[in-house]
Amino acid sequence: MAIIKPFKGLRPPQNKVKEVACLPYDVMNSEEAAIMAKDKPASLLRITRAEIEFEKDIDAHDEKVYLHARKNFEIFQENGTLTQDSEPKYYIYAQTMNGKTQYGIVGAASCQDYLDGNIKKHELTRPDKEEDRKVLSRILEANIEPVFFTYRAVPEIDAIVSNIVTTKNPEYDFFAEEDGFGHHFWVIEDADTNKTLEQLFKEKVPCTYVADGHHRTAAAAGMAEEFSKQNPNHTGNEDYNFFMAVHFPDNQLQIIDYNRVVKDLNGLSTDAFIAKVEENFTINQVSEEIVKPSQLHDFSMYLNGKWYGLTAKEGTFNDNDPIGSLDVSVLSKCILEPVLDIKDLRTSTRIDFVGGIRGLGELSKRVNSGEMAVAFALFPVSMDQLMNIADTGNIMPPKVTWFEPKLRSGLVINKLK
Repeated sequence: MAIIKPFKGLRPPQNKVKEVACLPYDVMNSEEAAIMAKDKPASLLRITRAEIEFEKDIDAHDEKVYLHARKNFEIFQENGTLTQDSEPKYYIYAQTMNGKTQYGIVGAASCQDYLDGNIKKHELTRPDKEEDRKVLSRILEANIEPVFFTYRAVPEIDAIVSNIVTTKNPEYDFFAEEDGFGHHFWVIEDADTNKTLEQLFKEKVPCTYVADGHHRTAAAAGMAEEFSKQNPNHTGNEDYNFFMAVHFPDNQLQIIDYNRVVKDLNGLSTDAFIAKVEENFTINQVSEEIVKPSQLHDFSMYLNGKWYGLTAKEGTFNDNDPIGSLDVSVLSKCILEPVLDIKDLRTSTRIDFVGGIRGLGELSKRVNSGEMAVAFALFPVSMDQLMNIADTGNIMPPKVTWFEPKLRSGLVINKLK
């Protein structure tokens, strides 16, 4: 069963939260971070992307950058920008996008659960990205940003959340300037409610799933191992054995499509390329207007100013295979590998990935500019597919799931010591 504990959150006061809160570190580059933090001395980006306070040529992984992040973190606590709650608590974090709100519970997940497989993953991680987050956590002795988790919905937990958000005013309530999404945050003050939630997670939630944040999750587990080796009296209950995650019920989440653009046709003419595509796909629509996939195994392709609606032919997919049923697998098996000679999505420089939040117009824009030759839009993966892959111990191909809105950093922080 899942161990998810309340914790003593380190948080900004109400009048500072909108300035402190920021997008997660990995959705921007240094220049973009500097622009977002401009005229915001209390922005958490001054900790998560501390290189913005150095000359532009500084390496973001330079030890000086990490030490500067720690200095800023200490200053934020000294001047009241961040203050720690006196008692362990759960928090409710809700996000509103396009009129739809999803409600998650912020709690401290167990590193041992991750090691034991009770926290399930669907992506591989890169050691260099893990190490970057470990270094920052080690220096700050804190989980500075939350991980995005999901679990199969539990009606009793839903009822508690519903009662709180409908009867109490949120501690924080604002819309972010960068994306226009709403962010709402409640502190669960009642001790009995906190106890009930902890027990419900133990009894009703057999496992949780990493939706977004595999590197931060792996880094947290690695940090717990490091701290435990340094502590001769290690028991497993220390704060460093847990890390901050926002847990959303699966029935409130929706995965957005993650699309592909390719730089060339591998030496083929347009007609020859289309003929190759038709070997495994039926072309059912050709239009100058955007064609959007409407169901699993439907694709759209943009080429030479036209959108093509494609349907995968029987035999190109296996709906009984968690990986073989994925449309990204079908696209790779039937077009990217045999026709375009793109064998490894992780290393090929001829392919790029575009999150569906940008809209399908972004695909045609990149092709029309001459940067890319062809684009493919896919029907989004479902939550059931994601959980099935994680449950069966499989790993998704790269760049399959895109979740929006992104979790806002800076609403609450978990100190490890």
